[in-house]
Amino acid sequence: MDQFTALIVAKYNYWIYVTLMMIGFYAMIGKKNLVKKLIGMNIFQTAIILMFVSAGVKQGARIPILDKHHVMEHGVNVAEIVNPLPHVLMLTAIVVSVSVTGVALAILLRIYREYGTLEEDEILEKLEK
Repeated sequence: MDQFTALIVAKYNYWIYVTLMMIGFYAMIGKKNLVKKLIGMNIFQTAIILMFVSAGVKQGARIPILDKHHVMEHGVNVAEIVNPLPHVLMLTAIVVSVSVTGVALAILLRIYREYGTLEEDEILEKLEK
């Protein structure tokens, strides 16, 4: 196996995230239905969250709960400790994502009641009249 193939195989999870991002991006840009655009946005957000959680993982690392006496005597080797910040930030991103989805669905419901459709072209046509 050559070096390029080995690099691709070693980072397969990143290729999955990029694929999910492109699927979500296509749905947001290419689709005319507002619900499909919202689903695409959710796919895109989920891919980004998975990417950040994956980037925060260290093989063989321990959780960041340390013994005070051990730290005072030997210090802290940060290479052996997992940084919890990316995971905590992604929990916040999940909460924001769910909230944005709820608000967007409420707005889509209001748009449907007003215009009778969720197709972007039909809504723009009705707005021009």
